[in-house]
Amino acid sequence: MAYQTAAGASLSIVAGAPATFDAAGYGALTGIIVGEVTNIGDFFGREYAEVTHNPLADRMTKYGKGSYNNGTISPAMALDPDDAGQILMQAALISDESYSICITLQDGTEYWARALVMMFMPNVSGVDDVVTASSTMRVTTDWVVIPNP
Repeated sequence: MAYQTAAGASLSIVAGAPATFDAAGYGALTGIIVGEVTNIGDFFGREYAEVTHNPLADRMTKYGKGSYNNGTISPAMALDPDDAGQILMQAALISDESYSICITLQDGTEYWARALVMMFMPNVSGVDDVVTASSTMRVTTDWVVIPNP
């Protein structure tokens, strides 16, 4: 199959760190699925700082890549105060430690990294809306991909 839908994808969280930051280390972890997630959004890849240089003689701006970060994940979900994954995300929110996270696609491919939970906020909208929660997770390590076996 050349593509897959988002149906069946999940976000999991683990309080502990892997023994090693590779497929074997992350593969030994068992994540708790964060329930009621409706959208994970962009999550994999680096974002580089732009470095510019403007020589006086030719006036042309030259570009380079500087430092990078591994991005921010902003999952959206229906709020479930009894969901173990959401409870763990709220525990991570008040911790200064990174937690291990895993995004699993429909085909079983796993994307692992460590992240700080920077925000977890309930949102009450209109009378015909579900009470939701927004979250922001800042990725603090490089991603490790474990392909579907």
